[in-house]
Amino acid sequence: MKELWSKRCRSLTPYTPGEQPKGRPFIKLNTNENPYPPSPMALQAIREAAGETLRLYPDPECTDLREALGVRAEQVFVGNGSDEVLSLAFQAFFDPEKPIRFADITYSFYPVFADYYGLTYREIPLDENFALQVEPFLEPGGGVVVANPNAPTGRELEFGDLKAIVEANRDSVVVVDEAYVDFGARSAVELVDTYPNLLVVRTLSKGRSLAGLRVGYAVGSEDLIAALNSVKDSFNSYPVDRLAQAGALGAIRDENYFRATRDKIVNTRACAANELKGLGFTVCDSSANFLFVSHERLAAKILLDGLRERGILVRWWNKPRISNYLRITVGTDQEMKALCGAMKEILAENP
Repeated sequence: MKELWSKRCRSLTPYTPGEQPKGRPFIKLNTNENPYPPSPMALQAIREAAGETLRLYPDPECTDLREALGVRAEQVFVGNGSDEVLSLAFQAFFDPEKPIRFADITYSFYPVFADYYGLTYREIPLDENFALQVEPFLEPGGGVVVANPNAPTGRELEFGDLKAIVEANRDSVVVVDEAYVDFGARSAVELVDTYPNLLVVRTLSKGRSLAGLRVGYAVGSEDLIAALNSVKDSFNSYPVDRLAQAGALGAIRDENYFRATRDKIVNTRACAANELKGLGFTVCDSSANFLFVSHERLAAKILLDGLRERGILVRWWNKPRISNYLRITVGTDQEMKALCGAMKEILAENP
């Protein structure tokens, strides 16, 4: 019955999320979820919020959470996950007649948003080592979107290069998507007071173990935040529910827990990268909570299927330039040992 769909809907190629398995148990290393539970403070805050006040609408301005994020509250916008924040940013800051730019290998939601909102865009190729080529982003245009660290490669953009992109695009908005910044990259939030054209988008899904709660936020000038609120309030004035606000606030306040779990992931990432290199894998330098790997003699699809047969899920894209790569979420030490053991078995079966 697609004849009942709108013309725009019929033309869409939606984003495809990673598999959320049902049935048999899996070691789930395909969607970059944190392997450690949320902060006890976050869980306690959720329990305390789960009372009779749920009959009331939540604070539409997320006041307490905005005041806890280390910048002025007027510089913060909170949304229902960073994907929603990004979607609102595409609506608020980009115009169809002015092409925006993002990398050819990056978060695959960017072209989905652009197509949905009727925007034109240029995909700038990463170099042969998956590094961002800075020069094409220094030209005037309709806006820029940069994931830092990039996904699915995990590579960090040098801070000086990022600053140069923001400086060169003062007449348009530069959106820096920092979904994975907690795991080793330098945040661009420190530039917000200097550059009114900079919007930094963050999430609590990864570093704070709250993927199931759906809380993201943006930091930018008051003018940019006002634009996001204008778009939001044209769709839904109450996107972040009471439990999400409470849990997010608890997680932000528990800095010690965040640092402890973050450090575990960073250490496990380094150990797993070294072991995979010893098995003949090329491993991209990663500042994220995942590894982007390719084997010198065995196709990624064979590895993907072999791992799944052994109860381990990783991510693969059948796309140009990256079809021989896998993205592997950094799990616990035990989960990564299981992954590397399974890789050894698959390689032995396919000499």
